[in-house]
Amino acid sequence: MFKTLNQKKFVALLALAALTLVACDQQAPNTEPSTGPMPAQDMSFFITSEGSGNGGDLGGLEGADSHCQNLAEAAGAGDKNWVAYLGTEPGGARGIDARSRIGNGPWHNAAGEMIAKDIDDLHLNANIVRGTALDENGNRVLGRGDSTNRHDILTGAMEDGTAFFPDAEDHTCNNWTSSGEGSAMVGHFDRQGGGNTSWNTAHQSRSCSLADLRATGGDGLLYCFATD
Repeated sequence: MFKTLNQKKFVALLALAALTLVACDQQAPNTEPSTGPMPAQDMSFFITSEGSGNGGDLGGLEGADSHCQNLAEAAGAGDKNWVAYLGTEPGGARGIDARSRIGNGPWHNAAGEMIAKDIDDLHLNANIVRGTALDENGNRVLGRGDSTNRHDILTGAMEDGTAFFPDAEDHTCNNWTSSGEGSAMVGHFDRQGGGNTSWNTAHQSRSCSLADLRATGGDGLLYCFATD
């Protein structure tokens, strides 16, 4: 009988201790640090998920910049000033440099990965490859080896980001107003295909029509950068 009473007393003490621990846990503040993922830095670079739909006719620089801004706004990043990485080529003179339009950096993609820390880094050691060249929604753009190749990105720029010297060849689809005659300098975001794998100066397009851009591995896509 004495043994039975001791057992009952022991069980009662255990139950009381458990209740005390629960009460303390409910009253104590949560001081544990969050273990969730850290938020990515604000996006300041993307490849457009779609082109203008009219080949190399982007509505000039103004139309191209609006295209970047509209896509950024739709993706929830419209609080920045977005511009297209494009050069111009007015007759008889050097045009606007693509590099002079996009600010000073740094630039990050939608996943928070750094593309370049500044304008020189962008043109000497850009982190633009298949895995980092994301669109405004954070999706990977299709490139060489995928079901559809869209790796030709319109730039109209030389490798250092400056405009071409005046000559007889068109590098900007008549300053981004032609959807037929002319051609454009394009870059390969995935750094694949042909002898030149530059992200901004890989080769000339066949023409400025959407059909010809698609036939050689493009879709009239652009690089967009936030200037602030």
